[in-house]
Amino acid sequence: MARIGVLGIGNVLMGDDALGPYVVKLLEAGYELPSAVEVLELGTPGADLSLHLQGLEIAVVVDTVKVHGAPGELRLLDKAQLLATSPVLPAGPHEPGLREALFALEFRGGSPGEVRLVGVIPAFVELEVGLSPPVRAAVPAALDAVLRQLAALGAAATPRARPRAPDLWWERAPDHGGTT
Repeated sequence: MARIGVLGIGNVLMGDDALGPYVVKLLEAGYELPSAVEVLELGTPGADLSLHLQGLEIAVVVDTVKVHGAPGELRLLDKAQLLATSPVLPAGPHEPGLREALFALEFRGGSPGEVRLVGVIPAFVELEVGLSPPVRAAVPAALDAVLRQLAALGAAATPRARPRAPDLWWERAPDHGGTT
């Protein structure tokens, strides 16, 4: 079986940007995964993202996406779609982002052969803890999309007989100043 990484990207203290970490924590808590599948909650890795992608044969990435549409809409993008536009200059904590990491790995070698992005359009990305109602409502669809991607790749997850509580530590931290 191919080495597959499921990578949750996003800043848990920036509202809807927590989508990626939120979904991968639900995946870990609720499902058993084949040994070839590694699940990582990466936060905002910036330039280190290429280090996490290098050596993977397949990457399934969960993150918010800045595209036209309504908050909470799910978008599925593949590697070709991600590389279809030019990389951007670093301008924030997410940069360099997934596209830039893929361009760098394509240039120097070591890029996953296949990349699938499970993305959700955010309602807000600002200093606040907790997902907005439309993005929270999209979480089950995003998790289902990850599960479908894994099954299509021959790495089907199986529900845990005894699901664990997801470790959403950022939502239970005292005095975080946001909403849950």
